[in-house]
Amino acid sequence: MNMAQKDKVGKPKRPNIFKRIGMFIKQVFDEIRKVVAPSGKELLSWSVAVFFFVLFLMIFVTALDFGLGKLVMLIFG
Repeated sequence: MNMAQKDKVGKPKRPNIFKRIGMFIKQVFDEIRKVVAPSGKELLSWSVAVFFFVLFLMIFVTALDFGLGKLVMLIFG
C-alpha cells in the first residue's frame, strides 16, 4: 500500500453534490413541517407586547438622551 491509498482509507466518502443538495432540501422541508403558526389571539397578544416594549424603549432612550444632554450642558456650559 502506498501513501495515497492510506490517506483515502481513513476518510469517509461523501455523497456527490446533487445528493447533498437533495438531502439539504429534504431536511429543510422536514423542519418546516414542525413549525406551528400562532393562533389569532396569540398573534394579537404578542403584537401588543412588542408594541409596548418598543414604546417603553423609545421613552427610556429619549429620557436618557435628554438627561445626558442636560448633564453635559451643566458640566460644560
